[in-house]
Amino acid sequence: MPNASHHADFKLSITKALADQLSAALQKLTPAPLTDEALEALPAGPGVYQLYVDGRRVYVGKASKSLPPRLRKHYRKLSGRPIAGAVSFVCLYLDEDLEASAPEKMLLGKYEGKYERADGEQAQKLPWNNNGFGNNDPGRRRDGSEVEANHFDAVYPVNLDLVVGWLTPRLRPVGEVLAELKKQLPYNLRFENPKDSTRARQDYKTTVEVPSHPMTVRAALQLIVGGLPEGWQATALPGYLILYFENTVYRSAQCWWSRAGAGVVETPGPGLFAPATEIAEESDDEDGDEVN
Repeated sequence: MPNASHHADFKLSITKALADQLSAALQKLTPAPLTDEALEALPAGPGVYQLYVDGRRVYVGKASKSLPPRLRKHYRKLSGRPIAGAVSFVCLYLDEDLEASAPEKMLLGKYEGKYERADGEQAQKLPWNNNGFGNNDPGRRRDGSEVEANHFDAVYPVNLDLVVGWLTPRLRPVGEVLAELKKQLPYNLRFENPKDSTRARQDYKTTVEVPSHPMTVRAALQLIVGGLPEGWQATALPGYLILYFENTVYRSAQCWWSRAGAGVVETPGPGLFAPATEIAEESDDEDGDEVN
């Protein structure tokens, strides 16, 4: 039988070559703490970035428009979650041609073992790329769904004891306080839209006395519910807050607040979660500061 060693197939993988070069360039960088000061110093421009917790790589992402707003979005989100370790980042600025070729997916493919590896590094899943970290508010229809046990929101639920020191102190309409909370909180607060609800439009005119001293998010929600007529319920879901005229048990809720006579009662939620699974990340090309 003829010896076939004089010929072979050659497969050119541009994707692998680019992934290797991107990874090598990122490895040369020293992670910086994910802080407001570090982000202020970054120039504008599109690129890819990696997040680390205590030096462990947990997420790779892309900013289609500009890196600073995208990283600030993550910084703001994480400031309202109980992250135990120190969060840091590195980033690479890319020209438009390379940015359009989904460089973050190339890097994920390399890290997760999609391509043949020659660097000796073990393949690994990046946890925050597979647990819904980058996803946005799922919307009203998903509020009652059980959150997966490994979801970012289940592992790092919104911090209800976060201190709020920026609410303007005085006698104010509830709707005005809700709007300020929604704008300033590092996680989403969704409430019944007064444009679509006569009841909300009327009830949000009731006033509450916002104190001059700082208070927790928990206390702020108690203040709001206490100022509204009976029937309103504020609920802390794992990843965001909601306020609606309802009496509803949410299976994955941390807790909820409702009127009981002249007072407000906090009811612990069931805290039930769906089985862990790999969670696909939504495509998100918007690099604004909207909180997830």
